[in-house]
Amino acid sequence: MVIVLNTVLQKREDVIQLSQLEDELRLRLAAQAAHCAAFDWNVAAGTIQWDGATDVLPLHIDSVQASSFLDGIIPERRGDIQVLLASRDPNSASFLIDVEIASALGAVVLTMSGTRFPAADGRTARLTGMLRDTTERSREVRRLSYLATRDELTGHLNRNALREELAGAIESAKSENRNCALLVASIDRLAMINDSFGFDAGEEVIMGVGDRLARALRGTDVIGRTAGNKFGVLLKNCREQEIHVVAARLRAAVRSSGIETRAGLVAGTCSVGAVWLPQAASTSQEAMLRAEQALDKARASGRDGFAIYEPSPQRETARLRLMQISDEVMQALKENRLRLAYQPIVAARSRKVSHYECLLRLVRPDGSVQSAGHFVPACEQMGIVHLVDRFALEATIAQLKAHPAITLAVNVSGTAASDPAWLQSFVEFVRGEQAVAPRLIVELTETAALHHFEENARFVSQLRELGVRVAIDDFGAGYTSFRNLQMLHVDTVKIDGSYVKDLSQSPENQVFVRTLVGLARNFDIKTVAEWVGSDDDAALLQNFGVDYFQGFHFGEPVLEPGWAREPVF
Repeated sequence: MVIVLNTVLQKREDVIQLSQLEDELRLRLAAQAAHCAAFDWNVAAGTIQWDGATDVLPLHIDSVQASSFLDGIIPERRGDIQVLLASRDPNSASFLIDVEIASALGAVVLTMSGTRFPAADGRTARLTGMLRDTTERSREVRRLSYLATRDELTGHLNRNALREELAGAIESAKSENRNCALLVASIDRLAMINDSFGFDAGEEVIMGVGDRLARALRGTDVIGRTAGNKFGVLLKNCREQEIHVVAARLRAAVRSSGIETRAGLVAGTCSVGAVWLPQAASTSQEAMLRAEQALDKARASGRDGFAIYEPSPQRETARLRLMQISDEVMQALKENRLRLAYQPIVAARSRKVSHYECLLRLVRPDGSVQSAGHFVPACEQMGIVHLVDRFALEATIAQLKAHPAITLAVNVSGTAASDPAWLQSFVEFVRGEQAVAPRLIVELTETAALHHFEENARFVSQLRELGVRVAIDDFGAGYTSFRNLQMLHVDTVKIDGSYVKDLSQSPENQVFVRTLVGLARNFDIKTVAEWVGSDDDAALLQNFGVDYFQGFHFGEPVLEPGWAREPVF
């Protein structure tokens, strides 16, 4: 009986040991599948026991000696592990650190996670945990971080990153009692270059000018692309007279010789506006605004100009007014006093509502209402128009979700249309609400679509893939050709109201509108006439073949539309 019992107990122990071995094997296989290696680092003995390192990381770890592992870490990345080893915390604690190991194929990033066990005196006794090769993830994080701060076309800093550098330079100049400067260089007549040589050549000119400006700078200077044809240059330490010297050098670098493009040699020049800091501006926002004001003055005299900002009582009053308006808009956003008004757009033949355009309105505390024209230009100049545009998009989508029978058009400001990152965020937001996308129309202004053609062509393409329709607003106010519209693949053009107002009394405008509508029909593009003010004008436009009307004659923008009662098609 005893023999039998011993035999049973032995078999049970064998089963337990086998189960334990199977558990260990499963854990090991799981670690290997996750590309992890286990380690047990005996700090006092100076040894590391590895499990799975040879299989998972054969090129990086091949010794039980801790010194071998430490020596392999790139010196500038040893700090975190050395702090952990030198710790005298009496409590156990988890850790997560990254180190880099040198290899023949380049640096390899390893993430170590585990628990630190202290000895009786608090010194680190053991480190036990897992190690994983996270090189690809680290590279992707660095790549995304780079893209978040860099202009995609030129590789220079983008506007936001340059503004951060500028803010730091201004604060350093204040604290160290020295000076810096911001210069804004604008490529002259880029729109003409685009029309003459094509947008591909225009992009090559932008890249060529950016490269020449960068090579003309000192090692401590910083360059970024602030808009489609503009570059910002930050001189971190300079005297006032040096601004003139640097500006002359930048302009000479651009005009020195033609820029090679696939369309041929293109001659280019740039105009420069500058502001001396911190005397003329105490913040990065003020500095960029005043450099732009100086640039406007430089361009007023023609090509290849230069001007430095000079204080002006009138300009200071205008600046304070802009700041007051932007503050009012920010407060309205916080208090939900920024609203959308809805103006009907009617079908020309049936005179029934086709859809509504969403127009921004600001409701003041006293109940009075301001139209977008009173505050959007200030928001663009003060750099907060992205917030306003985002509100308009989110509010429009919310209305589309709440009212399944309506179609709405929302505007994208010219400033937002020049920001690729913002345009991409717009697309991603719409993609998250794709169920309502077929009932959304996005309106871009003609000038923005032309000046930032490549960004907007990509933007339009992505929207159309989601089922969104795209319209060009204020058509005829600028100089976009129908060839460009065809390349953009827009669905609709909205004829600028200045050509439509009192159309029956203007034979010249009749010729323009009739020609425009005929061209649009040939390109299978729908037309909307803005500012339609009478039945006579509407009849004339209908005869020309205009598809839709918009104007006070057919309905003013209202904050509370009666969608439940109005027919929507």
